[in-house]
Amino acid sequence: MHRNAVVSREDWFEAHREHLEREKELTRFRDCVAAERRELPWLKLRKDYVFESEQGPKRLAELFGENSQLIVYHFMLAPGSNHRCEGCSFLADHIDGANQHLQHHDVSLVVVSRAPLAELLPYKQRMGWKFDWVSSYASDFNFDMQVSFTDRQIAAGDTTYNFEKRARTSKDLPGTSVFYKEEAGDIFLTFMSRARGGDPLIGAYHYLDMTPKGRDETGPYGGLMDWVRLHDEYEDGREPRASCCD
Repeated sequence: MHRNAVVSREDWFEAHREHLEREKELTRFRDCVAAERRELPWLKLRKDYVFESEQGPKRLAELFGENSQLIVYHFMLAPGSNHRCEGCSFLADHIDGANQHLQHHDVSLVVVSRAPLAELLPYKQRMGWKFDWVSSYASDFNFDMQVSFTDRQIAAGDTTYNFEKRARTSKDLPGTSVFYKEEAGDIFLTFMSRARGGDPLIGAYHYLDMTPKGRDETGPYGGLMDWVRLHDEYEDGREPRASCCD
């Protein structure tokens, strides 16, 4: 880490005061983008997706509970997989705190994976998570949301993710999808966020961005795979491994 200039209190105050203007620009720009996001067109869903939950089968409409808005986080966990994605788990560690407030502001938040529920629940218990985690194993939901791909799609290079079609090798990728349910029962896909679009949901990153070293992701993979571990594995001395994401 390089050593920054050390200056007088007056010069320090002036430099930080000037920088505050940039911080304000960023805040205003973020507000502007959020407003534009809320004006994007919606897509009406025609399928009646059914998920496996701890309370039994649930349709997509039931995942809303009493709320009109639903956020779905697509957690990478394929049927039969022994891999536990550090990136998805890192984000999932931040869900329960936010969810205490979201559920009181007309927003339900549910995590969805393709793995059967029997494969999800032991990991959920191990991690101590309280959010609702359901399985889309028996439905096309993940594939229609373009976060999962069939062997045929992968072989043909017919994989679209984050609004980009290109060849990929991963069968499952992370993301967030947002839905709205009207009083009449119609459900609309209002927004989807993929790839680094998940960064704003990871509060730890925003703390790191305020520190002198920042995210300090300077290892061989240039990202969270260089340092993030499952929160109960930080003392095991594992070496970083390549990301499972494209």
